[in-house]
Amino acid sequence: MNTHPTDVLKSSVPTDEASVSAQTDVPQLSIVIPMYNEEPNVDELCTRLIKVLETSKRTFEIVAVNDGSRDGTLAKLLQWQKQYPRIFRILDFNGNFGHHNALWAGFEHVRGEWVISMDADLQNPPEEIPKLLEKIDEGYDYVGSWRLGKRRDAKWRDWASKLDNKFRGKITDIRMTDQGCMLRAYKRSIVDAIVHCGDYTAFIPALAYKFAARYTEIGMQHAPRFQGKTKYGLYYLLRTHFDLMTGFSLVPLQVFTLFGFALAGGSFLLVLYMLGRRLFIGPEAEGVFTLFAILFFMVSVAIVGIGLIGEYVGRTYQIAQGRPRYILKKLYDTQAASTKTKAA
Repeated sequence: MNTHPTDVLKSSVPTDEASVSAQTDVPQLSIVIPMYNEEPNVDELCTRLIKVLETSKRTFEIVAVNDGSRDGTLAKLLQWQKQYPRIFRILDFNGNFGHHNALWAGFEHVRGEWVISMDADLQNPPEEIPKLLEKIDEGYDYVGSWRLGKRRDAKWRDWASKLDNKFRGKITDIRMTDQGCMLRAYKRSIVDAIVHCGDYTAFIPALAYKFAARYTEIGMQHAPRFQGKTKYGLYYLLRTHFDLMTGFSLVPLQVFTLFGFALAGGSFLLVLYMLGRRLFIGPEAEGVFTLFAILFFMVSVAIVGIGLIGEYVGRTYQIAQGRPRYILKKLYDTQAASTKTKAA
């Protein structure tokens, strides 16, 4: 006999008072899902996710972060929360603050002993969550992931991601196979350490790698986006790349400094050569274009260096500004509201 999705959801909600308290106060799992214009995916995502979590035999909550969506994402989420208030908590932003800040906000509001992050596009199927739970039970405090098989993205995204992963591995000590796969599990202590970091552009998976005592990675199936268009363009990938470079390593500055010394040494030798040539052979105009080429090259290197230093200075500037990562318009938490009512 087929089971209707709403029946699955109802079966996951405890009915006795003791189990309700366990479900709402300190759930075993908190699922954090940033959402931006994901209205077509909400029903499918919630139906499949609840089914998977219900079969795990663990108490859970779903923390959905509406990152300033302009479609009906929030309305869809409120429908689910109205029917199943003990499961859903919804953070509604005042505007669009970006995927990373939405994930950060979810981490600041979780109550679970373990936190699982995932995207709303269903490219990482909820049915892969049991793989994370198996590793949790083995004693790991952070479980990363990589996408198995052929990626279901545009070719340029696949190439850019692979190049980014290799380059990041060369200049930092962070050994993540696939930094773009967001289906990951974090122990609560790791999440608490992350949210107390003051770095405005801190990259969450990389921080978790740094803070974890026992870290592992597993392969995850990668499906095509269920509906809608991707929100991550070329600029987002480049921005993430620079954040990782400047946030977790001084290698770019060190390499540039060594390169500067090498150029300075070469320039000094060139000056000596040109001076000796002028003294012993005499002046000549034929080499002027070679000198111009060398000059243009050095100027371009200087410009790159200024940009690189600017990345580091810019991170310091953002921290000094002290601006909030996001503005929360409203937290939809029916359990918290009912608790306040009883206390009053």
